[in-house]
Amino acid sequence: MAKSFKIKKGDQVQVIAGKDRGKKGKVMRVDRKAARLVVEHVNMLKRHTKANPGKGVAGGIVEREAPIAVSNVMVISADTNRPTRVGYKILEDGRKVRLAKVDGAILDQ
Repeated sequence: MAKSFKIKKGDQVQVIAGKDRGKKGKVMRVDRKAARLVVEHVNMLKRHTKANPGKGVAGGIVEREAPIAVSNVMVISADTNRPTRVGYKILEDGRKVRLAKVDGAILDQ
């Protein structure tokens, strides 16, 4: 069953646990089924690839991001640049928006 997360693709997040604790990056992909997400320049791994001239792939060691558990990151508030929990608020025009708990800033544009 796919879960609903308060973190979306494109959010700026900070890692709060694990080997990359303290690093910040942008969410590139969210896997709701596995409760994991891929963050830019976080949890990097080296992949040894074999050359495939038919597909135009050069061989060698390629670095790429691996998924990280959604519980190990927090959204960064754009106003204060601090990690924050996320809440929801319904505006006067009826829109439901995500809200940064640390300073009350609206996270959705």
